[in-house]
Order: sequence, then C-alpha cells, then structure tokens
Amino acid sequence: MNEVRADSGQPVLPSWLAILLAAAAAVALVYGIQAAQGILVPILMSFFIAVLAARPVRWLDAHGLPHVLSVSVVMIGIVAVLALVSIFVGSSISDFTARLPAYQRSLGEALTDIVARFGHHTPVRVEDWVAQIEPGSAMRLTATVLDSVKDVFANALLILLTVLFILLEIGSFPGKARVIPGGSLRTLRDFSRFASDLQRYLNLKTAICLATGIAVGLWVAYLGIDFALLWGLLAFLLNYVPTLGSFVAAIPAVLLAFIQLGLGTAVTAAVGYAIINLVIGGLLEPRLTGRGFGLSPLVVFVSLLFWAWMLGPVGAILSVPLTMTIKFALEASPRTRWIAILLGPAETTEQTPLPKD
Repeated sequence: MNEVRADSGQPVLPSWLAILLAAAAAVALVYGIQAAQGILVPILMSFFIAVLAARPVRWLDAHGLPHVLSVSVVMIGIVAVLALVSIFVGSSISDFTARLPAYQRSLGEALTDIVARFGHHTPVRVEDWVAQIEPGSAMRLTATVLDSVKDVFANALLILLTVLFILLEIGSFPGKARVIPGGSLRTLRDFSRFASDLQRYLNLKTAICLATGIAVGLWVAYLGIDFALLWGLLAFLLNYVPTLGSFVAAIPAVLLAFIQLGLGTAVTAAVGYAIINLVIGGLLEPRLTGRGFGLSPLVVFVSLLFWAWMLGPVGAILSVPLTMTIKFALEASPRTRWIAILLGPAETTEQTPLPKD
C-alpha cells in the first residue's frame, strides 16, 4: 500500500487516507463558504473594489500625496459613486419589481396572441405552449439579480470600511511577504506577479463592462424602452461573464421592448445588443486583454454554476473574476502553473500579454 512519507522517510499516512482527508476538507470548505455567503459576498465585493481603487491610490502617492490622504481622496470618490448608484438604481429596481406582475401578464397575452395567429395547426394548445415556456421567468430572474445587487448596497458601510482598511494596508503587503517564515525572493516575485495580473485584468475588464453598459443604456433609452438605467447596469454586471452574460443581459430588455413597443422595436433592440457586444466583446476586448488572460468556455460555464450555487446571484456575476483570481494565483507558482494552463482557453500556447500600465 502506498504511503505518504515525511522527509525523514517514516510513514505518516496511507495515500488513500490522505486523499480522503483532503476530499473531506474540500467538501467542508465548500459548504462552509455557502453557509457564510451573507458575510463573504460583501467582503468579496470589498476586495474587488479595493483592487480597482489601488491604482488611483498609487497614482496619487506617486504625485506626492501622503498615503492616508491618497486613500481619503479615493474613498470619497467611491462613496460618491455608490451613493449616486444607490439613489438612482435603488428606486428603479423597486419600480421594476412592482410592475413585474403586470409585465408578465402582458408578455403572456402578447405571446398567446402571436401563437394563436400563426399556430392554428399546432397539435399543442396555445395555453399549454405558453405555460411550458414560462416567458416571464427571464424577467423574474432579472428581478432576483437586481434585488441581490440592491441587497449588496444595504451592506455599504461594511463594504466601505473593508475597502478602507485594505487600501490603508496595501502598501505594507510586500514588506510582510519578505519577513514571512520560509518566504523567499521567489515568493515575493510570485505574489507581485499575481497581484499585478489580477489588477490589470480587473481594471481592463471593468472598463470594457462599463463601456458596454453605457452603450446599452444609451441604446435602449434612444428606443424609448422603460428602465434604461437598469438595463445598462445589468449589461455592465453580466458582461463580467463572457458571451453568456451579454446574451442573458439582453433578454429582459428585448422582452420589455416587445411588451411596450411591439415586435419591430424588440428586434431592433436585439440587433443593437448584438452589434454592441460584437464590437466591444468580440473585437475590442480580445485586443486589450490578450488570449492568455482568458478561460476555457467549459470552465466559464462550470464556474458560473458553482459560484452561483455557493454565493447566489452575486456569485454568478463574480464567477469569472473569482475563477480568474484562482487562475492568476496558480500561474504565479511554477508548481501549479499546469493547472492554470488547463483552466485557460485552447489558444493558451498563443498567449498575448496584457499591455503594461
């Protein structure tokens, strides 16, 4: 029987028992994270906001401001942005949720009318067909996602305090890494590479998602579809999930255009979504991020299911950034880089580095 041996050569644990214990620990960790999602979601949001805010803090530091003052300036900006978003988006989410039953009824009636006109010879009754596809489920899912985002804003104080402490501590991380027992210059280089890759990825991905959200918001506002701000926000959030997210983000706005303005406007809205995502997601994003900073489509889909199960709708939005964080951490160490390669796309051998900041 194979055994796990210590450096002295003495047997410690049978290999099967070591594997069993590792599997048990993994299961316990997964369920522990799921049970603690109420506190983990705000902390994860804080972490990603802090990563995005670190660059302006460093820029202010480099221009002569004391670190505490740099952090204060950036925190004021974050508070202002969150306040504006919560004021305008919070009321829109409440209005949309209140109107949701009426929208669902209108959508069901409109689909019933269309099927009744063109489906005279179908063996299935119109009512049964509409009941089976549940056309209002997409809008209910949208309301659930938006309510989850609204719940995150309810933890704004916790998020802001966590971001503040991370930014205040961020300059001391390299020094702490140097004095960790067993640490080395390679450990510091690996950590620096991980932090740099993660920050550049999140900065670029957030900029791309923001451009997509603004373009979508302007497009649906031009068409006269209700809640343009919400559809822009939804496009911004869901575009963190490649391909699948942009498709899901388009569904509720197109359905609302169909209910509110008719089939022609719905088709026009869908075409506009397709063009925006083709230009920004299909042409601009690969040039900016490079192929080496992607994930396998299978990994994207599995991570979406996994993080949504663990952390709810916000976990679905953060699924790709969280998986990319794990990928960057694995890439930083030569011993685990092979796992990161398995997580990457098929074009991993043709990696193109991100542009330098």
